[in-house]
Amino acid sequence: MKILIQPTESLGTRDLNHKMHHSLLLYLSLGALVKFAAGSDWCYNGCDHTPSEWPQLHGSFCGGKRQSPIDIVTSHVKTDPNLLNFTFVNFSKHVIKSIENNGHTVKCRLEENEVEVSGGGLTDTYSTIQFHFHWGDTEYHPGSEHKIDGHRYPMEATEDGNMSGPWNLLTSHLMSNKDTEGTTNYNISINDLIGNVDLTKFYRYMGSLTTPSCNEAVAWTVFHEPINVNKELIKRFPMKTGLVNVFRPVQELNERQVSASPATPLPPSPWCYDDHHCAYNSSLWHLLSHSHCGGERQSPINIVTKTAVIDEHLDAFTYTKFDDKNAIKSITNSGHSVKCVLKEDTVEVSGGGLGYVYSTLQFHFHWGAVSHESQGSEHMVDSKRYPMEMHIVNKRKDLKLEKALETPNGLAVLGFFIEAADTTKSSGGSSSEHQETHPPSSSTSDMGAWKKLTKYLSAIHNIRSEVNVTEEISIDDLLGNVNRAAYYRYNGSLTTPSCNEAVVWTVFKESVKVDQDLMMLFPIQTGYHNVFRPTQSLHDRTIFSTTSAASAPGPIILFLLLACLCAFPLNLRL
Repeated sequence: MKILIQPTESLGTRDLNHKMHHSLLLYLSLGALVKFAAGSDWCYNGCDHTPSEWPQLHGSFCGGKRQSPIDIVTSHVKTDPNLLNFTFVNFSKHVIKSIENNGHTVKCRLEENEVEVSGGGLTDTYSTIQFHFHWGDTEYHPGSEHKIDGHRYPMEATEDGNMSGPWNLLTSHLMSNKDTEGTTNYNISINDLIGNVDLTKFYRYMGSLTTPSCNEAVAWTVFHEPINVNKELIKRFPMKTGLVNVFRPVQELNERQVSASPATPLPPSPWCYDDHHCAYNSSLWHLLSHSHCGGERQSPINIVTKTAVIDEHLDAFTYTKFDDKNAIKSITNSGHSVKCVLKEDTVEVSGGGLGYVYSTLQFHFHWGAVSHESQGSEHMVDSKRYPMEMHIVNKRKDLKLEKALETPNGLAVLGFFIEAADTTKSSGGSSSEHQETHPPSSSTSDMGAWKKLTKYLSAIHNIRSEVNVTEEISIDDLLGNVNRAAYYRYNGSLTTPSCNEAVVWTVFKESVKVDQDLMMLFPIQTGYHNVFRPTQSLHDRTIFSTTSAASAPGPIILFLLLACLCAFPLNLRL
């Protein structure tokens, strides 16, 4: 069942072709109306212009990139906190003016200026003007236009639905003659047909009309819960109208994002880190579809410092816009971690022996449990695990993401260990060589920036919820004065499914120092514990390292130089 609405101040076709209008569809779903002169030279089946030929119709938009309907894959949906409850005016009134068989569907026209919709993330108030239906041919061939996780609905038939209620009354007025319209007194309201569907749970995306000329002028709302109707009543639609399979096939999503209201339950990912919340814990990731997690270049690893090979080509990085305090676009709960998404084409990294310029896409975090002693970094150094780890994910600028995921150096990830700000101990074991590559430091990051960042955690409790960042926070603020000249390098993979072996890893030797209480907010606010993948076998890979001299932070280098200058005259006097 699709309810069409238009702005209370209606615009013409030309305006609608050039300006996005909010709309709604009931299955409930809601969608915006555009009047157009496409004629009746199209159909769903049985004529020369079936859906595959609609893009060739004169004046058609049906070949565009934002077409509807779509298959809503709930694992890719993000929660939008702005999609609050709708306000429905006169949905309980008997306002159906006529019921029409237009040769394509059954359309119920409503009394003008009687029914309105607002809220639900819409910026205006909209007049509800009609609703219509899409169906298949029998109870075994469903006919909804939109799909949810590949499932096409039949208007959701049940064995025991009400046979004498409003749906029985509505279907008793169905007609077989094309272009016939009944005008009698219909004692049916929209609420009668919707029943007890929870209208706070819905999906939203930007799309098009699903009939020619397929104007891309619709903000779709598809409700999470279906209307339950007795299967015998659903059979009346094809039987009494003579119309079958009146639905357009699903269209490509392309680059669009589907959002959900905060009340909509989104399914957890099929994979997780531990044994208790999913079908595929980290030891089973290699069994997932399209997984590379069983490969021999997997990440993270345990970095054994004494076997690292010095590589003089590992020079200084160039960080572009790492100091931009407005580069972080949003913070999202990925269902596994906290991810900070950056504005496109803003932040870049190059140098450091990478050989290419990389666009910075996002950064995210890995942590342990709610404990001051908890360790949750993914990489280890000489079998030491740190409390947290921050990954800055970068994509080769000359490649699209899909291609980058298939290329051994398509991605470059910068890994920074995070530990408590008051620590003064070195990062590893007791050997003198290890002390040299991991010097003690009192460097800390900007606690003000970390306070701003962690304030957003309380707003992303729901899986895949997302909130826009308005505070001024730069990546440089978060990293502080950590030494970025000393690091390890190896070739590896993503550390979450599908574990593509497409990553050039840089793991910095010195840790970022953050207040313990701020670190604890990550497991406390999200409820996620021990969100890190166990270390993987190195196999025949080599870990490279910057020179030991470059590993020392600035103040220590200066101290060593002064010590040498002081010692040199003494040697002359001996």
